[in-house]
Amino acid sequence: MSERIIDFKKMDGLVPAIVQDALSGKVLMQGYMNEEALVKTKETKQVTFFSRSKNRLWTKGETSGNFMELVSISVDCDGDSILVKANPKGPVCHTGADTCFAEVNSSKIGFIDQLRAIIKDRKNNPTDKSYTASLFAKGINKVAQKVGEEAVEIVIEAKDDNKELFMGEAADLLYHYLVLLEAKGYELDEVMDVLIERHQKK
Repeated sequence: MSERIIDFKKMDGLVPAIVQDALSGKVLMQGYMNEEALVKTKETKQVTFFSRSKNRLWTKGETSGNFMELVSISVDCDGDSILVKANPKGPVCHTGADTCFAEVNSSKIGFIDQLRAIIKDRKNNPTDKSYTASLFAKGINKVAQKVGEEAVEIVIEAKDDNKELFMGEAADLLYHYLVLLEAKGYELDEVMDVLIERHQKK
């Protein structure tokens, strides 16, 4: 939770709460929270609003079963709105749409940032049980070697039509590539900058 204090007095005890998918980054919906709804959200880890039409607390999914599991809560600079990041367990909108803005919410690209954070933590706080930490302990040559091995394996699988095996190797390559970036002390955003610059030159 942010250190900022929420000013519930500005709107007669309610503040707007914008819910964003923690993985895709898509905005899912907007509701309103009072202090009680905020407390319940943090305690139950399920996003809960104050329903103005029902005049009571309302946990998203209490009827449909499509709950939204809380990941984090942030408060804006003025202290009068909340950003909730959550993992939706089904369509969010009552119409059956993925979001209340009729957008398709299928991308899981945001998980890359979560994975990068985990990799960084394994580097800075290694444990004996962590495979990632063991890679860092073996040094840059071993990490680079693993990327090479996984690249060869995905090329081999690309020649066949076994999607499951290909996806497994693709995941292995991506993971070890992220470990290599961390081992070198480089950020994925720096790689993206190179791609963006190349694209802009076209």
